[in-house]
This record gives sequence, C-alpha cells and structure tokens, in this order.
Amino acid sequence: MSPVNKPAVELANDPDGTLFDSRVRTAMTAFTDDGDTLAFEAAAAVRTAFHAVERLRSRGTDSRGLSSGALDVLIRLSTAPEDGMSLGALAGSAGVSARNATGLVDTLERDGLVERVPDRNDRRSVLARITPRGEEWLDAFRRPSQLAMAAIFRGFTPAELTQLRHLCLRLADNQTRIEQHLNATDQGETP
Repeated sequence: MSPVNKPAVELANDPDGTLFDSRVRTAMTAFTDDGDTLAFEAAAAVRTAFHAVERLRSRGTDSRGLSSGALDVLIRLSTAPEDGMSLGALAGSAGVSARNATGLVDTLERDGLVERVPDRNDRRSVLARITPRGEEWLDAFRRPSQLAMAAIFRGFTPAELTQLRHLCLRLADNQTRIEQHLNATDQGETP
C-alpha cells in the first residue's frame, strides 16, 4: 500500500474487544516513563475521531465554499434572535476568538449568507444576522449533513451517542477548569 493510501489509524483489539491504534500505543509506550499509556491513547483517539468527523463534514462544506467554522457560525446565526447577534456573543457561543469570528462573518458576508446590521439598542454596536440566502444555503445543506452524520455514527446506539457526547463534554469542562485555575494562578490569586 502506498503511503498516500495508508490508513490514518492502524486498529487492533485489546483482549476485551475494545479498539486501539497500534501505532499510537507503540509511540506512547516509548514516550511514557511508566508505560501507562491509557490517557495518551484516549487523547489520540479523541483527536483521530475529531479529524474523521471534520474530514467528512468538510467534504460537504468545501464543495459549497464554506469552512466548518463558517458553517458553525451560520448555524448559530440561524437560531439567533431576528435582530442578529453581536460578534462578541457569536465568538463566545462558537468558542472562537473575536478576531476569528470577525473573519468568519467577513467570509459569510462576502458570500451573501450573512449581513451586518446596526444594533438598535446601541448605535456603536453592529450585529450579524443570517440572510434569506443564508437560510436557503442551510436548507440545501441540511439533508446531506444529516446523511453524513448518520453514516459516520452508523451502528452507535442512542445510549452510546449520549455517552460519547457526555465524555467529550467532560473533557471540555476539565480543560475549562484547568485554564481557570492557571489564569487565577497567573494573576496571583489563590485558587
């Protein structure tokens, strides 16, 4: 098999039947002092799964001219109040920097999917809101996106999907807590 066609992961089964990536295990065993690779292997598996979902998702958005980040912003704006959403609130809800949110809105605005409008409650502020063309774009993308997610999660039970969601969000929550602790320490506060 040529390097171009080599699979991203080399799956094997532990004695209990659970999957692992043998290349990751080999690398992490060499990396760790005590041979306890489980957390490292889990982190690598999360990264691998993220990339698999993003590759599938981007196949649908790239052919339509949008990055996955722009798609996330467009979806969030589709559920925003009719007046729109501030770029700061959009950045916060999407988990990106204000600069990144501004760039994504610039791209969507250039494509006619989003528009900037004055904030009626604050003349100094600007809101972003989805346009009718943006709504049409999302409507056309909805079914292919649902089919892609059904395909990549094929064979998962609702309970497994719920547990997967829960575990991923626990990781995110732990990361947030670590950052809060580090930020408090950096500012000289007692955590």
